[in-house]
Amino acid sequence: MKLSHSMKSSHCLLAALLTIFSVSASADVATAQKIADKYTAAAKAIDSTYVGPSAEEGKAFFNREVIQFKGDVNTPGKAIACASCHTANPADAGKHIVTGKLIKPLSPHTNKKRFQSTRDVEKNFTKHCNEVVGSDCSPQEKANYIAYLLTEKVPSKK
Repeated sequence: MKLSHSMKSSHCLLAALLTIFSVSASADVATAQKIADKYTAAAKAIDSTYVGPSAEEGKAFFNREVIQFKGDVNTPGKAIACASCHTANPADAGKHIVTGKLIKPLSPHTNKKRFQSTRDVEKNFTKHCNEVVGSDCSPQEKANYIAYLLTEKVPSKK
């Protein structure tokens, strides 16, 4: 079968677009890995026994419920986790549990903008760790967290 010139052009354009999108996604995953590597180096500087990021520990941290706003005997605090807003699968879009605002996926495989800026990543860790955990997260926790996010590549089927 012989392809027309316009069909050949369409195939070339499609191949070029697929290449651009796959390179873009890879670049964002690579940036996330570089940020995780920085946290790993910081964690090793603090604790020489730290062997490196664990996606398993990152997943446990992501799903760990912490009592927010301790409350009192009559009004106990509410248990929350990262997954409370970001869903059990970081490749899925989430929704803020208080405001209802939609949240783009955490996984750099499904949200190419999530790890564009080291400064924004650190700002978000500081804000959200203090809100959820009650203190800043350690470099080890941050490296593990990103390691976990890098394992989540496919959104859940709806």
